[in-house]
Amino acid sequence: MKATEIRNLSDQDLSQKLQDLKQELFNLRFQIAAGQLENPNAIGTVKKDIARVRTIQQERAIAARKEA
Repeated sequence: MKATEIRNLSDQDLSQKLQDLKQELFNLRFQIAAGQLENPNAIGTVKKDIARVRTIQQERAIAARKEA
């Protein structure tokens, strides 16, 4: 998912997306432990998406503090 797509999400959608990504990362790690993971690059992709979501959440929090 690209940063521009993430920026278009509402705050509530961002929180939900973060939860979904964390669940997906957990499932991928579980697949590694079971030896069933076909694409190990998926873990890096999910981690980067989590970082993007957290970065945008932080940017919004900073912007909200500046407005107050």
